Amino acid sequence: MSKSALLRFTGRGIYCPAGEFYIDPWRPVECALLTHGHADHARPGHSRYLSTDIAAPVISHRLNNPVLETVRYGETRQIKDALVSFHPAGHIPGSAQIRIEVAGEIWVVSGDYKIENDGLTTPFEPLKCHSFISECTFGLPAFQWQPQNTIFDQINTWWAETAKAGKCCILGAYGLGKAQRLLCGLDANIGPILTHSATEATNQILRDQGFDLPKTQKIMPDTDRKAQRGALILAPPSVFGSAWAKRFGETSTGFVSGWMALRGIRRRRGFDRGFVLSDHADWPALNAAIKETGAENIYVTHGYTDIFNNWLNEQGYNSNIVKTDFTGDEAELPEEESAE
Repeated sequence: MSKSALLRFTGRGIYCPAGEFYIDPWRPVECALLTHGHADHARPGHSRYLSTDIAAPVISHRLNNPVLETVRYGETRQIKDALVSFHPAGHIPGSAQIRIEVAGEIWVVSGDYKIENDGLTTPFEPLKCHSFISECTFGLPAFQWQPQNTIFDQINTWWAETAKAGKCCILGAYGLGKAQRLLCGLDANIGPILTHSATEATNQILRDQGFDLPKTQKIMPDTDRKAQRGALILAPPSVFGSAWAKRFGETSTGFVSGWMALRGIRRRRGFDRGFVLSDHADWPALNAAIKETGAENIYVTHGYTDIFNNWLNEQGYNSNIVKTDFTGDEAELPEEESAE
């Protein structure tokens, strides 16, 4: 890549010389443009931030009220010599692809994305560009998702059967995005939905923004946990095996992740049930999204980069691998299953 490239891949993050800003930087910088609020993309320590207005409340909460400006989807912002706009990525509420234009050349940074409309997040918007930086967390042909309603049916059936047996369910899911998506698909007629405090904090932030999330009960220190038969407990993955979880007595455990498509991971983690639902694009969606950009130059990062990069070059793209500190859903993987 030439030194005159519109974006450069540096040790601090993806840098735009014309605008003097970074996108999702992982080391402290003066100006950080954020695609969304997940911890591998929104890090503390930058002097000032720019995000979508929808993502901002969660980012402010997670980063302890930093200096944060906001833009609406599609709004153009002139940052020095660069024209910048944020467009829906479909990943989680407020997530964005960032479009940068300098002297007629257009690059798009995807952040994390999915193209299935989940009914909660603003749907993915295809963008035309010359160069596209794409995640490929699930960049293998083996990863092909079923429609989310199919997965919701599986979860609700498991919950109903567990409730009938007089036990409660503990369902593990990321607290930002995945948990709220699940809430919208759970059948509250089966029983009460209880939430871990970390999950409920994000629920409340989104409710305050106007997101219509089903009613939940926050688990408090004085909650009688052994009296929750028939309930579904929505919690972060970190609770599994903890004293917090064991106090609910006899339970059935489930985990929601794209990685549940790999049977070895399900078996080693010891969940009673694994449900394959991801907020990242699967193999067909990655290919479809890249094709729609019309971009000649593709840069792939965080995921099965070697395999996906080779595939794209075979399809006629000028594709390259770039190293970043983004992790996607890799935090859910056992070390030996790491995607890199």
